[in-house]
Amino acid sequence: MAQDIAKIVRQLQRKYDTTSPFEIAGQRKINVYYEPLGSIRGYYTCFCRVKSIHINTDLDDDKQLFVCAHELGHAVLHPKSNTPFLQENTLFSVNKLEVEANRFASCMLYPDDVLLEYADFSIDQISQALSLPLDLVEWRYEQIVK
Repeated sequence: MAQDIAKIVRQLQRKYDTTSPFEIAGQRKINVYYEPLGSIRGYYTCFCRVKSIHINTDLDDDKQLFVCAHELGHAVLHPKSNTPFLQENTLFSVNKLEVEANRFASCMLYPDDVLLEYADFSIDQISQALSLPLDLVEWRYEQIVK
């Protein structure tokens, strides 16, 4: 699935002629709602075939962008999975779904050419510069090298 995620992101960006997760969500008829969610950054739902992304209004613009890309990842990769429901009502582990959505977001927001600009930096420095977790930076570099 790893290579597939990067490929899926590139296909979406070409199809919709944008790198903006907000624009892609709009063109895919996915509703985006901004609301105070307390400690929750955001979530994706699909109810009666209506897909929605909910984003916490208390987040800054950069975090809202990442949350939108992450939740768009759920909408594309796991369209029928309602992660809040799964977490609350089943024993199903959503960790794999969350990792895949994070990888989707990192591919969408940090394409290969952006990461290559940091070729002389350490993984730690890139992680800090882009505000990305180390594991995502490492995974993205693995995708570029392959």
